[in-house]
Amino acid sequence: MSLRRLLLRLVFVLLLPAVLVTGWWLASAGSTDVYWPPLRTILKTFPDVWTADRLRTDVLPSVGRLLAGYATAAVVGVALGLFIGSYRRVRSVCEPVLEFLRAIPPPVLIPVIMLFAGIEDTMKIVVIASGCVWPILLNTVEGVRALDSVMAETARSYGITGAARLRTVVLRAASPQIFAGLRQALSIGIILMVISEMYAANNGIGFTIVQFQRGFAIPDMWTGILVLGLLGFLLSLVFRLAERRVLGWYHGLRASTRRSS
Repeated sequence: MSLRRLLLRLVFVLLLPAVLVTGWWLASAGSTDVYWPPLRTILKTFPDVWTADRLRTDVLPSVGRLLAGYATAAVVGVALGLFIGSYRRVRSVCEPVLEFLRAIPPPVLIPVIMLFAGIEDTMKIVVIASGCVWPILLNTVEGVRALDSVMAETARSYGITGAARLRTVVLRAASPQIFAGLRQALSIGIILMVISEMYAANNGIGFTIVQFQRGFAIPDMWTGILVLGLLGFLLSLVFRLAERRVLGWYHGLRASTRRSS
């Protein structure tokens, strides 16, 4: 039974991508538009463009910047979210400011960030972190606010206070919400990684795509877009595996609740 469920799940996972690729292949098969080349041309160009050397010089730096900015945003967002969410007065003071800053699109801040961070990797990491931090921060605040009062009172009655309470009660209870913010931040980080590399860069996926576009190497440009899609899929898969490992207790609790109901 479990094998059958696994096979069905695999079919459902692969069905939509297969339909989309097939539709793209058929829709573009007879295309003569220079900006809309056939998918077979793009796939034929792919191995010639994305060689091992280009993966080392363009993809790895992009992934490094993304991970650095994402990790920075995760640490800052969770730490500030725990602090703001734990104190009502702090939350009431900070929320209007947070909502104002959250509404500013990070790409608009790139020229400002370039003034104090330069045009090297630091600028790109700061841009990625400045966009990723908001969903993590706000979801952490909401997760802390939603802490069950019975759980909090039980921890207090057992003398669980300070760092132990923060680690074993607050952080654990808020972790599903925190991971929801981390998931949102990952997609934002990929977008900002590409945008930041379009400004004063000399390597990276975003830089390479722009160079292909400026040189009218349109099939090569489309292969870069495919690389971004594959990178997003792989990062999402890794994130899902990590989430299931860390939140195994939460998913098990939800499954048992559904069975009992």
